[in-house]
Amino acid sequence: MTDTPARLLSLLSLLQTPREWPGSELAQRLRVSARTIRRDIERLRDLGYPVEATLGSEGGYRLVAGAAMPPLLLDDEEAVAIAVGLRAGAGHAIEGVEEASVRALAKLEQVLPSRLRHRVSALQSATIALTRGDGASVDPRTLTVMASAVAGPERLRFAYRAGDGAESRRLVEPYRLVSTGSRWYLVAYDLEREDWRTFRVDRVSEAFATGARFAARALPVDAEEFVRRGLGPRGAERYVVEVAFAAGAAELPEWLRNGALPGGGGETVVRFESADAPEWVVARLALTGVPFTVREPAALRAAAGALAARLTSATAPS
Repeated sequence: MTDTPARLLSLLSLLQTPREWPGSELAQRLRVSARTIRRDIERLRDLGYPVEATLGSEGGYRLVAGAAMPPLLLDDEEAVAIAVGLRAGAGHAIEGVEEASVRALAKLEQVLPSRLRHRVSALQSATIALTRGDGASVDPRTLTVMASAVAGPERLRFAYRAGDGAESRRLVEPYRLVSTGSRWYLVAYDLEREDWRTFRVDRVSEAFATGARFAARALPVDAEEFVRRGLGPRGAERYVVEVAFAAGAAELPEWLRNGALPGGGGETVVRFESADAPEWVVARLALTGVPFTVREPAALRAAAGALAARLTSATAPS
């Protein structure tokens, strides 16, 4: 193989397989001399790839973890698997991955060949993810379009359905995507209304970047605080949950133990705040497998009763 860039890519692809490669085997696979392999290893090191060499009659090379993550080479199956995973995570605003998953997905889908984009879409459309059930899932393609427009920055057009069902077309200068853990929001400057707005991404459709660049405006506060203020006036976004479990605190998952109140008598009272739909909170509590009683709020007690009735009906003989 006489083409140096192509040979380096082939060498890198081999080294990314988690094993130690004898220099003679690398030379045989790439049809070059051992001396050429040594030079190519040095070139990869200069590019930031931490290639470790071992001494001996044969000598060997392997790729190890370094201080920074250099570009990776992925085969077709790996690229499809990662894209599907990122789409699933981004589409449901999973807490902890948030904007990073969307940025990674936007970068990956930008360079995916069309044959792989088709496979990713086909695989995702044929699968179902268990989500929170509060209608907050979004189309990952909408998220990637928005993420690319934010990074551009490019003006964005989309159709929007408000909470009361009113539909409109918007032309905005996108600023940030913000995840609350259960929903995605776009913070953008609405050009027709000449003001900053927050848009729930699950209510957006037909989003596309116009290609028109713009100079970013200064948002008066950071994007997270802007979204938080927009949610606050509705009052029902956050509420206090109080639940009594028929078990000790040590038997509860960690996310509940943090809210455990001092007490005894074989039960544990847990209090925490939530912004999720009551149906989702009840489902999470039920999945603990520990008997519990909802004390507050009334909406959560009603959701628990409704879920119990549905489950009872589902198990009744036909």
